[in-house]
Amino acid sequence: MEEATYIGFVAALFFIGGAERRRMQVLGDLVAQARDRDGVLFRSPERSTPYSYSDFATNAWKGGNLLRHYGVRHGTRVAVVVGPKEPTDEDRPGYLRDAPDALLAFLAAALDGAVVDMDPPKAVDATALVAPAAWLDRYTQGPGTKGLAYGGPVDDPTIAQFERELWSENPLQPPGEVAAEDDVLAADRTYTHGELMAESGRVVADYDIDSGTTVALRAPMTTAGAVVAGLLAPMRTGATVVFGGDEAADIAVADEDAPEETVVHPDDATPS
Repeated sequence: MEEATYIGFVAALFFIGGAERRRMQVLGDLVAQARDRDGVLFRSPERSTPYSYSDFATNAWKGGNLLRHYGVRHGTRVAVVVGPKEPTDEDRPGYLRDAPDALLAFLAAALDGAVVDMDPPKAVDATALVAPAAWLDRYTQGPGTKGLAYGGPVDDPTIAQFERELWSENPLQPPGEVAAEDDVLAADRTYTHGELMAESGRVVADYDIDSGTTVALRAPMTTAGAVVAGLLAPMRTGATVVFGGDEAADIAVADEDAPEETVVHPDDATPS
C-alpha cells in the first residue's frame, strides 16, 4: 500500500472511531442503533420467540412516550422492579426469567431523561413505579406515584397495564434532549449516561464481546455493573442476552459460580 493511501486509510479509521465515540454518549444512542440492527437481543427458553433488536428498540421508544403521559421527564425519578411476568414463590426481585419488561422500562425512562432505581425501597417516592403485577402490593406508593404493572391480570383500576398501553403507543423516538453528564441510574451512587456508556465500551473491549457472543444473565439486574455487563455492553455490539435457563453461553454475568468459562462479576463492570 502506498504511503499516502495508507495514511488516508488510518485517518479514515480514526475519523470513524471518533464519530462513533461522539455518537455513543447516552443510552438513547444504543436504542437508536438497535432500531436498525438485525439479530436477536434477548432469548429465553420460557419465551416462544426470541426478542429482536428492532422490536425491543421500537418498544423502548413506545415506553418512553408512554411514561411521558404519566409525568416522567428530565430529572424525575422512576422505580423499576425486575422480575418475571408471573412470579412464583421461588422468584426473587432482580432476576429475569421469562421477559425483559423491566429492562425495557429502564431504557424507556432513560430516554426521557429520568433517574431510574432498579432496586427501589418498599416505600416508593417516584413519578412512576413499574413492577410485576403480583409484586405491586409489596410497595407503598407515594401520593404522586403512578403504578404500571407488567404481567397480570391487574385488578386495581388505578394501575396501568404496561404491555397493553405500550402496544398502542407512538413508535417514534421520544422528544427531549439527554446529555452524557445527566444522571440515569440510582444504585450505590448515582451514575450518569456517560459513565455507563464508557464502562460498557470497556467491558466490550476487555471481554471481546461481538455480534456472535451470547451473554447469560445470572446476576440480579439491580446494580450498575449488572446493567452495564448484562444489557449495555451486549447492545453495543449486537450480542445476544440469554436468561431464564441452564443453557451455557459464551460469557456469564454472575455474582456466583456459573457454568461459563468466562464470567463478568458486576463489581468488575461498575464505573469507578
